[in-house]
Amino acid sequence: MKTVFNVVLGLCALALVYIGYDSIMAPIDFEQEKKHRDAAVIARLIDIRKAQAEYRTRHNQQYTNNFDSLIDFVKHDSLPFIFKQGELNDKQLEDGLTEKKAIAIVEKAKKTGKYDEVKKWGLENFKRETMWVAVKDTVFPKGFNADSLRYVPFGNGAQFEMATRNDTAKSGAPFCLLEVKTPYEVYLNGLNGQEIANLKDLQTKLGRYCGLKIGDLETANNNAGNWE
Repeated sequence: MKTVFNVVLGLCALALVYIGYDSIMAPIDFEQEKKHRDAAVIARLIDIRKAQAEYRTRHNQQYTNNFDSLIDFVKHDSLPFIFKQGELNDKQLEDGLTEKKAIAIVEKAKKTGKYDEVKKWGLENFKRETMWVAVKDTVFPKGFNADSLRYVPFGNGAQFEMATRNDTAKSGAPFCLLEVKTPYEVYLNGLNGQEIANLKDLQTKLGRYCGLKIGDLETANNNAGNWE
């Protein structure tokens, strides 16, 4: 009987050790995996922010709330790149020559074939040409998969929530707001449920979004990430 009691006591002790170990390691393991997943989601959000910034320059200062449009833009659209050769010297600037005026003089000469004014201003080696370069070749690294933009890493196929809103500044100038986000439960799925609940409870008490996001539909923040 005493032997059985000792065995049971030993098993209980082992169980207590395991429970104690698990209670210590569970938050540590959760935090390590969360950091790993956070990094992947943040990297994807930064890619979306880059794509949206370039999209806006080509679409009348408007963002898009549609991933199909954004991905198509990255895959098939181009961005202007100004090739520059030659700079205006101090004498030319003092004489009232500006970049805009110099470009106009050179362009006029190209159209008319008369280069007298170009020579007069010393613009023989002055050149400004607009070249169009594919978005995917300028904004993202070689081999970038544009189709991945919509998907939340570790989200099992879930997509980011993306929305836009047009507003007007106090000056009367119109502007467009962007918000792209994903909640914790989407990309932390499969991890300790209690730790996720604790994390959400803390963020709620702090008045913060329970997840990762860029931008905001209520306040203009230059599309900052809520981790920044």
